[in-house]
Amino acid sequence: MQYLGSPLELAHGRAWRNRVALAPLTNLQSNADGTLSDDEYRWLVRRAEGGFGLVMTCAAHVSPEGQTFPGQLGICDDAHLDGLRRLATGIRSAGSVSAVQLQHGGRRADAELSGRPALAPWDDPQRGVTALTTDQIERVIADFADAAVRAERAGFDGVEIHGAHGYLVAQFLDVRHNHRTDRYGGSAENRFRIVHDIIAAIRAETSPDLQLGLRLSPERYGIVLDEACALAGEVLSDRHLDYLDLSLWDAFKRPYEEHHQDRLLIEHFVDLPRGSTRLGVAGKILDAPGARECLERGADFVLIGTGAILHHDFARNVAADDEFRAMDTPVPERHLVNESVGPRFVDYLDDRWDDFVIR
Repeated sequence: MQYLGSPLELAHGRAWRNRVALAPLTNLQSNADGTLSDDEYRWLVRRAEGGFGLVMTCAAHVSPEGQTFPGQLGICDDAHLDGLRRLATGIRSAGSVSAVQLQHGGRRADAELSGRPALAPWDDPQRGVTALTTDQIERVIADFADAAVRAERAGFDGVEIHGAHGYLVAQFLDVRHNHRTDRYGGSAENRFRIVHDIIAAIRAETSPDLQLGLRLSPERYGIVLDEACALAGEVLSDRHLDYLDLSLWDAFKRPYEEHHQDRLLIEHFVDLPRGSTRLGVAGKILDAPGARECLERGADFVLIGTGAILHHDFARNVAADDEFRAMDTPVPERHLVNESVGPRFVDYLDDRWDDFVIR
């Protein structure tokens, strides 16, 4: 049994000081051009100071046309490097391993923000979305690899491919809509291909010390559980990834699909052979007992979202106090400010959830 406070060794790069990672959280705090803002720097470095083993950025867009949110961090241009270097240095100085989450919005990208048409695996005229050509898919794969190179140049310890939540990579996995007739659509093998190609491209272009993770959603967005398990099994066993990050929405839930509800969702993945690849889970982990339960069920680490917003030192607290629990929401705006949550992030939390902020 590994404890929350025990170090986590990975196949590449530095060990994490514990089993508690900061989940990649949309926060809208970057500058309009994708460069790092002081607020985003403070938000992330404060979590490193609070003891998280891994501190990961929000989704950073790898292509100009992939931008999805206003105030989204960018990693698609060398103009982003100075801020990224500052951030990597700050996180490392505070004792955490650092990672950039690499993302492309696909059909969820915002053409008004990017000034470029949105592209996706299939045409969606009602949304003004055009299907990618095979050549354009290859360009996107190269963009992910270029962004990983940029992250490494900036001094980050690793990157995570965002293959979850209905963004571009997850769109290729969508069994309902991805009926492409080239090698990136139709069969499960073809729909999985972009994941393997991005992993291979990043490994080919970066050093052996760079940690590489992948985030997957095992349900929703046109993803069926049997296929999610199959893809997870492939990436866990091929030895290219350092970790798989499963965004479960609720780490203690049963699957949506009735014929799989004999077990918790997490239990469909923890017994998959994984060699040296680590398995992390995220979703409503708000206290030390819940985090320990995830490890007891077979996960190697947990990723924390809400708890990390409420407590910059959530990681230190759950490692030290077996009964620690995040405070209940809603919370006063002043509390969030004291926890280095910037004004745009506070506005986002207030707009997105009715019961998070008291103003």
